[in-house]
Amino acid sequence: MKLLVTASLALIICMGSLTTAHKAYADYPQVTADAAILVDAGTGHILYAKNEHQRKDPASLTKIVTAIVALEAGQPDDVVTISKRAARFERGSIIDLRAGEQITLENLIKAALIESANDTTIAIAEHVAGDYDLFVDWMNLKARQLGAVNTCFRNPHGFTHPNHETTAYDLALITQYALRISEFAVLVRTRSTTVYWHDAERKETLRNTNRLLHSDFEGIDGVKTGTTAAAGHCLIASATRNGRQLIAVVLHSDGRYYDSKKLLEWGFAIEPVEVATAHDPLTRLRVRDGARPEVTVVPAETVRLHIPQEQLPELEKEVRMNEKPVAPIAAGDPLGEMIFRLQGRELGRVKLVAGHAVERQVWYRRLFSQV
Repeated sequence: MKLLVTASLALIICMGSLTTAHKAYADYPQVTADAAILVDAGTGHILYAKNEHQRKDPASLTKIVTAIVALEAGQPDDVVTISKRAARFERGSIIDLRAGEQITLENLIKAALIESANDTTIAIAEHVAGDYDLFVDWMNLKARQLGAVNTCFRNPHGFTHPNHETTAYDLALITQYALRISEFAVLVRTRSTTVYWHDAERKETLRNTNRLLHSDFEGIDGVKTGTTAAAGHCLIASATRNGRQLIAVVLHSDGRYYDSKKLLEWGFAIEPVEVATAHDPLTRLRVRDGARPEVTVVPAETVRLHIPQEQLPELEKEVRMNEKPVAPIAAGDPLGEMIFRLQGRELGRVKLVAGHAVERQVWYRRLFSQV
């Protein structure tokens, strides 16, 4: 564990050892996937990684970025007229779009995410950007903006193409962002729905391709499957338990549902580590004009983090103190904060407050103390 102190004062702070009662995870999960990662959706903290920066074909996991760009740059109520190009695309899963017919952008996005319909991605790209290739450029720009620097898209559907590749790490970053978009989060946890064409009797029932959504796996709430000969079986799966959401990415897996469940179960089994205890004395600060010379600094609340035991030595605690406090000080008055980081990511923070009151020194004592 590392301690960083930033303050206007020179402080020596003694930190107690971490309190934990969790199990000793001597071995990380073993998965069949060539590349995999497990992250906390709230913090981005990486709990598990295997070849996470190795570039892979993502297949239909591509459609997550297609949906992000469509939801951010398009209008769901827009009526889209299907082009000949979109209607001609008949590879893989499709909803049989026909040239000249009309359907809303919202229904196209539904079909792309829920049933992985490839023809809808052509229509989405052409409508949202006005040009298919420009839309793909937007996908790449969005990926770069999110920090997915090892990602390059050549199409919006995910069929194998030279240099169309990404990594488990990049996909986790992208998915973490996507799940914050409410419309996206709703769609990827939808088990089945119906899409309707505009001003027509035509409709189509969709069933989510993610089998975990149709299972009894506790807390499952997304995200997307991907399959091609080159990519193999891929899956991004998310689940939430007790307010904590995890994202598992498995690429080129011999058992994508098995791998994902194994990673998620392992992640949820990690018991919290107490890294700060409410009202536990941390240090003392000199107080100016105080009836007492010092005030005790304590965390305002207890902080517990879900961290595998193997990662505990990497945990950093940064203590930021305010300027030298001046009396009077009430118990609970803010004095600074402590920030917890791992792998360069902030996992949490807690306010540091006065553990007791310090009254102001009487005026004549202050006067003579300044002489």
